[in-house]
Formats: sequence, C-alpha cells, structure tokens
Amino acid sequence: MSKQQETTLLVPGARGWEIWKQSSAGGFALQSADGPARASDLANIPGGHLVMLFPVRGMHAMPFKASSSDESLFEDLAGMHAERLGVRADPMAGQLSDTFVVTKDEETATLLCVVLKSPGDGDLPPRSPKEFDISPRSYAVQGEKIAVWKEFDRWVFAFYRGGKLLYSQATSSTAPAPDASCLREIQLALGQMAIQGLALRPELIHVWSPEGDAGDAGSLATELGIPAKVSPRPEPSLAEPRSKLLPADVRAARRAARQRAQKMAAAAAVLLAYLGVAGWFGFGLWKDHRKIKELNAEAEQIAPKAEIANYEEHLQLWNELDPVVNKDKYPVEIMFRVAKAIPMGSGLRLKTAEITGGDIRLVGEAKEPAPISTFDLNLKKSSYGLSHYTWETPPASNSSKGWDFQFNGTLAEK
Repeated sequence: MSKQQETTLLVPGARGWEIWKQSSAGGFALQSADGPARASDLANIPGGHLVMLFPVRGMHAMPFKASSSDESLFEDLAGMHAERLGVRADPMAGQLSDTFVVTKDEETATLLCVVLKSPGDGDLPPRSPKEFDISPRSYAVQGEKIAVWKEFDRWVFAFYRGGKLLYSQATSSTAPAPDASCLREIQLALGQMAIQGLALRPELIHVWSPEGDAGDAGSLATELGIPAKVSPRPEPSLAEPRSKLLPADVRAARRAARQRAQKMAAAAAVLLAYLGVAGWFGFGLWKDHRKIKELNAEAEQIAPKAEIANYEEHLQLWNELDPVVNKDKYPVEIMFRVAKAIPMGSGLRLKTAEITGGDIRLVGEAKEPAPISTFDLNLKKSSYGLSHYTWETPPASNSSKGWDFQFNGTLAEK
C-alpha cells in the first residue's frame, strides 16, 4: 500500500486525542497518545487518508423500532423519530445525521439514528478529514454486551446487540473507576431501552480501563448482576457500512469570510484614494468599482440574509431541547428523584405526577398525615436533588379514605 493510500485515525482517548496509523498487517497501530483535548491543536498528523471519530459527548444516539423493513424508508423514519425527541441536525453545518441498521426481519427493523452536535471552535483538526464516524462503532464487540471506557477523562458507555452499536451515552463521572453515578446512568439507560421495547440482556460488561488489565470495574463489578471483564480498550477499526457523516468545517468558512472582508476593506480604501484624483484615475476607478461589486456578491453568498434568519431559528429550536439535555428538567430523572423522596414503607402513594418543562405537579394520598409531612420536607432537602424547585405544599386535607395532598414545584430558572 502506497503512502498516499494509508489511512490515519483520529480517536478520542482517555485523556486526549490519539493518532492511529494503518500498519502493514492491515490493522491500526498507535502512533501518538494523550494528545490535546482540542482537535484543532493536533500537530504532526500524518499524510494520506484521514478519518476522524467523533467522541460520544459530541452526538445524540436515538435507537428505535421501525414498523417497516423497507430500507428506502429508514432515513425518513429516523428523521421523524429525532423530531419527536426534539433533536434536529443543524442544516448549515453539513451532513450531521446518519442511520444504522441494528437488526432487521421480514416486517420490522431496529435502527439507530445518530445526530452530531454542531462542531464548534476547536472541534475539528487543522487538516480536514476525508471521512467521519463515531467512536463506539470503531470497537469490535461480539454478541449482546455493554462496554464502558473513558473519553477525555469522562466515563462513557455503549450497548451492543449482535455485535452492532445499539446506544451510547457520555456520563458525568470522572472517577478513576466506574462509580455509583456511572452505574445509575447505565441503569437509567437500560430502563429507557426496555420502555421502548428494546430491552437489553447483556452477557458481559467490558470495562476498558486506562490502566488496562490492572484497572478496576468499580461499582460495575457486582451491582448489575452481570460479569465484568477489565481489559485495555481494543484497537479501533473502520466500521462497515461506512458512515455518511460529513460536518462542514466552520472554522475554514469563518477564515475565508475574514479574508474576503479584508479584501473588501482594502478595495474600499483604494476607492477613496481614487475618488480624490478621479480625473487622473477614471479608468482605474471603474475597475475598482467593478471589483467591489464582485466582492459584495461574494459577501452575499457567504452570509445571505435568508441563511442568517435560518440560523436564528435554529438557535431558538436548540433552546427547545432543554427538557432533553437538562437533567434538572428531564422527566425520567425528576421522577426518579421524586420517588426517592417518598418515605419507605409509609403507605404514601402518588395518584398523579405531571412534569412539564420546569413545573412539577404531584397529587397523592396517605392513611396518616405524618408521611405527607416527611415527603414535604424531603422535597426541599438538597440531598434529594429537588431543593432548587420552589415548592407550594399546602396542608393535607382529610377525607373518608385518609389524607389527600397536592404539591406544586416550579424551577427558579426555566
């Protein structure tokens, strides 16, 4: 294989970006580890075919069951599924979405819709890659398993079915080993899969520790009831089928825009000089005037008014994603905290729980007033994660069946 055909992978590592170079044996060998956290700061990238793997934190993974096995409908079905979840790819930032088939039978299919977050400053390398993919697809995992590893000092995890990626998510845990916080986020994700009819029955948990075989499975060793295997992270590879992801290089566009703006400023300065001696440089003034028109046309192509309006609409739509990406408004997380605040064995039960944006409405009953008072106090304690809500907790009312209550909570900053 010639040097021009060799492939280089940019892989998100445990502490920074890694560079993997294709070896003569056909696989990939680690060339540089623990690089910078910003892809734009990468240096000494080898020539040839460059492929970048986006980290888990830079994407949304949305698996679902499709009611059709017609592959021509998969893209449209994935787009509608993402829309229902409030996730939209930025239309001004290139091809940020792709759909992968996990399983397929005669009438239905399990699909994974992936939407990348719009790359910001520092998210793309100095040299534009020819291909893009997501890191969880690059690791070979057989059967139905869970894999946990670190990217940029945060634990991330992925679910695999039949050796194909089903779901992936970044956690908030930065502990040396997977801790209780990491465990809880995995359990919540497993619960969400079951609610969608995609229940996972993993045979094994791979813990790919930065310390290799000497690492620790932490809270995952016994809490999930599944064997955990600690080992180094496997070598990455190019997944098939190849991804269609192709984000636009926003930095390059901005750089070109600055250069064109500088040209326009220079042309304007020349024009002013020519106006002072119009009689001497009439023909030159006409040429510069034509050049200014050309530059203005280029400026309109770079940032037309319609695209600016579309970008402002995009920002407004992104703000609408707050209930999905903000854990203080995410209904599953809020319901989990409310359930923790109910006194154990008290007989208190909820009849209605409405969670909308930053508002919570809880209606329930208990045989005695004491559990209701305890529940009231727990909702306002910081240890239960709901103290940042402003709670209206009027006294419980007595009825023939016991005591009824209605509590309302409002997030201070919606």
